[in-house]
Amino acid sequence: MKVTATAIPDILIIEPKVYGDERGFFFESFNQRSFNKVSGLDVTFVQDNHSKSARHVLRGLHYQINQPQGKLVRVIAGEVFDVAVDIRRDSNTFGRWAGEILTGDNKRQLWIPAGFAHGFLVLSESAQFLYKTTNYWEPRHERCIVWNDPTLAIEWPLQEEPVLSAKDAEGELFLKAEMFGD
Repeated sequence: MKVTATAIPDILIIEPKVYGDERGFFFESFNQRSFNKVSGLDVTFVQDNHSKSARHVLRGLHYQINQPQGKLVRVIAGEVFDVAVDIRRDSNTFGRWAGEILTGDNKRQLWIPAGFAHGFLVLSESAQFLYKTTNYWEPRHERCIVWNDPTLAIEWPLQEEPVLSAKDAEGELFLKAEMFGD
């Protein structure tokens, strides 16, 4: 397993060791002991989530203000542009974002610690997205920052207008959103 820091050092790209031949491939998608060792973290995951989305679907930018969730995300089929935004007021990377291409082929995973808003844009015909969380989903604590916030200026690789849920279309502006450290 290889770990690489992104432009925001707390967000990690995790690349598993993949064994492949003419029959296909095998890799260990998660091993708690290995994850803790290579990441330097001691986290426990309590929930796994799986979504399927069509091309141009943009989900996010989501977070939970109470019961914050760290996420280990990956794509098992298709391709997404995955984004995390630091919303921890006491962080020296507050308000910055990092984005990575995750695909079923590259098998990369992204570690996003608690205190970040998260979203992704589907670039392929469809994508299946899996993520592990360090805390349980609690709808009453869920918040959303609007995907096209001018302060954040995320460089989404859009080919046309994204397909959004009503909740995501009505997300809060970054400067008005409830943050960690408020």
